[in-house]
Amino acid sequence: MRTILVFASVLMSALLSLACSQDGSKTDKEAPVIVFRGADGRTLTLGELKDVTGTFRYEIVGSAEVPAEAKALHQRAREAGGRGDYQVAITLLTAASKLAPKWPYPVYDRAYTHLLMKDFAAARADYQKTVGLAPRGFFTAITALDVLTREQKGEFPPGTYLAYLSLEWVDDRAKKADIVRQLVNRLPGFAPAWKELAVIAEQGPERLAAIEKGLAAEPDAETRGMLQINKALEEDRQGEHEGAVRLLGELALDPKSTYATEHLAKAKTRLQVIEATARRRLTEGETDMMMQRLGSAQDQLPLVLEIAQLEQQALREANLEATK
Repeated sequence: MRTILVFASVLMSALLSLACSQDGSKTDKEAPVIVFRGADGRTLTLGELKDVTGTFRYEIVGSAEVPAEAKALHQRAREAGGRGDYQVAITLLTAASKLAPKWPYPVYDRAYTHLLMKDFAAARADYQKTVGLAPRGFFTAITALDVLTREQKGEFPPGTYLAYLSLEWVDDRAKKADIVRQLVNRLPGFAPAWKELAVIAEQGPERLAAIEKGLAAEPDAETRGMLQINKALEEDRQGEHEGAVRLLGELALDPKSTYATEHLAKAKTRLQVIEATARRRLTEGETDMMMQRLGSAQDQLPLVLEIAQLEQQALREANLEATK
């Protein structure tokens, strides 16, 4: 199967036209610029990437018709949980869920509350309900359900997922790296830990090795998507730009991709377009910041880079180049 890519020169021409049309002059019907075409014929166009900002808000999933009372109960529950009043939080979250049975947020937060109380069976049940309400992902529910199910089966020790989540509270980078390395040594089949190591590792070979070991460890859909995105970033860093775009395009178009995977793949593909427009590569610092945040357990979604600002700068550079 052959995957067809649009190379930087094509993107450059298309985006130079876009830059030059900012004064309002453009054709009535412009053919969509295809950034990526999958082997099955589906395409990812420049227009589809235009509004991708690098941030996906899980809060909006299933929240279209949530009563105000349910939102108020949910907020009160989060405040109670923050104080350590877990039983009160569970009661409030249950009430919120009854008022908005299709809204995954209170069920997800109730699962997390059960987890903090070390009631792993109840946590697993609520993560299962969350995934049922949001099959393509809701925060870390897919990963949580996978790990807790494997804990139940004896593949991982009880409390593995809770220990993994504790990484969120470690601010010291060196200490966090030490904990992650201990975790992968103790549980080499635990893919989320390899994902973390791929983000923390400072050297390309170690990052790539961690990614490959994570992908070989039967990761859940969310972890697999993040590992593949990090793999594309690493390939891009090493100059394998076509391979990176191919992988990102496949992830963006794959109906089995989670919301986070699809959105991040589109965001990174958009950055590839921006690079082509600006006739420059992202700096190592920009890429490093992006990689550090892409795989974090708590905040997987922002790309750190202010994509809209970068795009505007790229368009200005392209416009200046066109007028020379």
